[in-house]
Amino acid sequence: MTEFQEKLRQQHEESMHRELEALLKTTDKAEAESSRKDFDGFKQLFHRFLRVKGPSLEWSKIKRPPEEVIQPYEKIKAKGLPDDIRTSLNKLAVVKLNGGLGTSMGCKGPKSLISVRSENTFLDLTVQQIEHLNKTFNADVPLVLMNSFNTDEDTKKILQKYKHHQVKIHSFNQSRYPRINKESLLPIAKSMALSGENSEAWYPPGHGDIYASFYNSGLLDQLISEGKEYVFVSNIDNLGATVDLHILHQLMSQPEDKRCEFIMEVTDKTRADVKGGTLIQYEDHLKLLEIAQVPKAHVDEFKSVTKFKIFNTNNLWISLPAIKRLQQNNQMDLEIIVNAKTLDGGLNVLQLETAVGAAIQSFKRAMGVNVPRSRFLPVKTTSDLLLVMSNLYSLDAGSLTMSPRREFPSTPHVKLGSSFTKVQEYLIRFENIPDLLELDHLTVSGDVTFGKNVSLKGTVIIIANHGERIDIPAGAMLENKIVSGNLRILDH
Repeated sequence: MTEFQEKLRQQHEESMHRELEALLKTTDKAEAESSRKDFDGFKQLFHRFLRVKGPSLEWSKIKRPPEEVIQPYEKIKAKGLPDDIRTSLNKLAVVKLNGGLGTSMGCKGPKSLISVRSENTFLDLTVQQIEHLNKTFNADVPLVLMNSFNTDEDTKKILQKYKHHQVKIHSFNQSRYPRINKESLLPIAKSMALSGENSEAWYPPGHGDIYASFYNSGLLDQLISEGKEYVFVSNIDNLGATVDLHILHQLMSQPEDKRCEFIMEVTDKTRADVKGGTLIQYEDHLKLLEIAQVPKAHVDEFKSVTKFKIFNTNNLWISLPAIKRLQQNNQMDLEIIVNAKTLDGGLNVLQLETAVGAAIQSFKRAMGVNVPRSRFLPVKTTSDLLLVMSNLYSLDAGSLTMSPRREFPSTPHVKLGSSFTKVQEYLIRFENIPDLLELDHLTVSGDVTFGKNVSLKGTVIIIANHGERIDIPAGAMLENKIVSGNLRILDH
């Protein structure tokens, strides 16, 4: 059987290589050159995909990481900052993962161009934060955007507006990989074109692709030649991911030969984060364990808040020379995530992806830092958007901080129903954003609108059943209330 499987694997690989070569012939020389680099990476991933079957780790070998490997943020902060933090800042670049579209929130184009606060987009806030840092410390921290073929063109048009800001902005494109037919394991693309019958044939292969595409773009070498030593990588939709001087100092204060090459910011798990990846000790090194790698029988154990207490925020601090070394020696070890999708026409396809944090096992002296929850403020839905647009947060130089007027530090749990999914619909339903300073929990379902200056406190549940509508009147104050039925308020 194994000999048969081996022959089958070889056959699949040969067929794949033939198909990829044929695709490259459908485009001009310049694009074929850059696509060939992409395809080289894809071939490696496909080769590994054919060899790995079943869960990649043995559950019994999983251990909790030793105390010293995951440091509490307070301990790092207690060391204080040196007088010349500017020197450390000048060795840093900030990388934002900017490959995603705003489709899940009903928006066209890159997600980073959605307005989140006072007409500022995710990208505006990022530029403001870094500019503020550069001005305050007279430093030169550049911003690097990792775009995808979905976001590159629109992002580049927008970058013109930051020309006169005190922040250098670079961008590079992550790879473009072919989706493969689940049955034949061959690309569904007919040519290298992105539109027409090929519009669903390609995908950006997850943020783990950052290492190869950063290296291939030449930007990694350029930053190293400019004296940069570390990158701070985070998702552009995480509004809590700002440059932290204490973590930066922790990296820079070690002797050159003992420097930590990778820091992952983790934070305490709550019931809302049960699916987040966690750090484990596995065969003497730190490893990121994602829910996709967990055998079915252990999923509940993985989700428990007692055994796995922390999760990955995807705020990462990584050594540039280490990325270069690992890429050159082909030593970057990333687990494959097989993402099965069904396209609009009903075709079943596979996307082979990797995650940026999974590389932690390849770096020397890697560690986790358990940071406050405030460093994890992702905006994935309009429920998250409601929180960041409200008076729970104040905005200062592009950074959001929890209002001192909120009595307790946790954020309220907000669940807005399907009528609020798209940003446009959500904005129409609020005349202005309610006062949420004393809110614990809000659930809204059905056709509901909010008048001006509404205040929500404690637990508020508002449910308009099918065919009914509820208009919360201007100036209303709801505290620990359930509202249901029909309430229409019309202009006379």
